[in-house]
Amino acid sequence: MPSTTTLRVRYAETDQMGVAYYANYFIWCEIGRVELLRQLGFEYKQMELEHNCHLPVVEATCRYKSPARYDDLITIETRVSGLRTSVIKFSYRLLTTHDGQPDPILLADAETIHVSVDRDMQKCPLPEPYLTAIRAQLDE
Repeated sequence: MPSTTTLRVRYAETDQMGVAYYANYFIWCEIGRVELLRQLGFEYKQMELEHNCHLPVVEATCRYKSPARYDDLITIETRVSGLRTSVIKFSYRLLTTHDGQPDPILLADAETIHVSVDRDMQKCPLPEPYLTAIRAQLDE
């Protein structure tokens, strides 16, 4: 089951036509990812400070389907779609609804791949508490 996060498109995230700038979708994915981790019971900063574990993005893709516009209410569905000892893949669906539309409109599908590294950017396994919690979410 995906984690869901809701946000509203801010004016500063749009161009002159009121359409959201494409790179903002990756910021919204990050918001969804951090909230998914929080819902699993831990915070990203805790992972960094207490376990010397960082998750840099090594690959990011986004397929844009429909434009997000100023003041749209966006729902970010985030899930773990792949997991290895030191690699994690997140998948995202970004949706909105407009007045009079009964069904959500798919704005974009995205994916990010992360490698677990230490402060020196050396690949390392995900610490056990995180690996267990993320694996449980993957199996749902």
